[in-house]
Amino acid sequence: MPVTPKFPVVLQVRDLACDRDGRRLFEGLDFSLCTGTAIQIKGSNGAGKTTLLRTLIGTASDFRGEILWCGSPFPGALSVLRESLLYIGHQGGVRGSLTPLENLIWYGATRESALWALDCVGLSGFEGSLCHGLSAGENRRVALARLFLPQAPHFWILDEPFTALDAVGVVTLEQQMAAHLHSGGSILLTSHQPLSLGRLASVDLSDFMVDESLVAVEAEHVFS
Repeated sequence: MPVTPKFPVVLQVRDLACDRDGRRLFEGLDFSLCTGTAIQIKGSNGAGKTTLLRTLIGTASDFRGEILWCGSPFPGALSVLRESLLYIGHQGGVRGSLTPLENLIWYGATRESALWALDCVGLSGFEGSLCHGLSAGENRRVALARLFLPQAPHFWILDEPFTALDAVGVVTLEQQMAAHLHSGGSILLTSHQPLSLGRLASVDLSDFMVDESLVAVEAEHVFS
């Protein structure tokens, strides 16, 4: 379990259980995320990694337990958390009918900062192309360019951010994540990619999954 007591805690999860479609995904989950640190959420497909992230950003509400942001509990603290949050999910939040430059400006970037961020992710020369004509990897880089904008939010939640990236893209993203942590930011991410970040801890949801065989045995005992 991640323990970094010398850094202030920003996010705490206590005895958390999450359900999806009436099925318990995991339970008894505890961890703390501190400033300047990252936590990598691991687990097999279907373990509940995306559900956990969606719970933390407030788009999934079928959970039990306690979530605190800077010491204040959900749901009251959720609006405060969102003020410090940059979330990139599987879809990336990229509008295909817009260009990469227009997408970043839509997120509030200036033209100059958007062009700089696109150059950082290797998309210089593509800023005027419509995103629906770009490859999956290029659209992923459009989404990740938000991480390179000046004054990006302090708390990043990233769902499989390395998907569809080539080797150069992986290195570039890792370097930006390391810089974000060095500046006092915090990152919570899911990834099957081995990471070489400092101040990185991991939580494996497989350790908190409900044993379906025991559930079946208990149910058979109750109703027999």
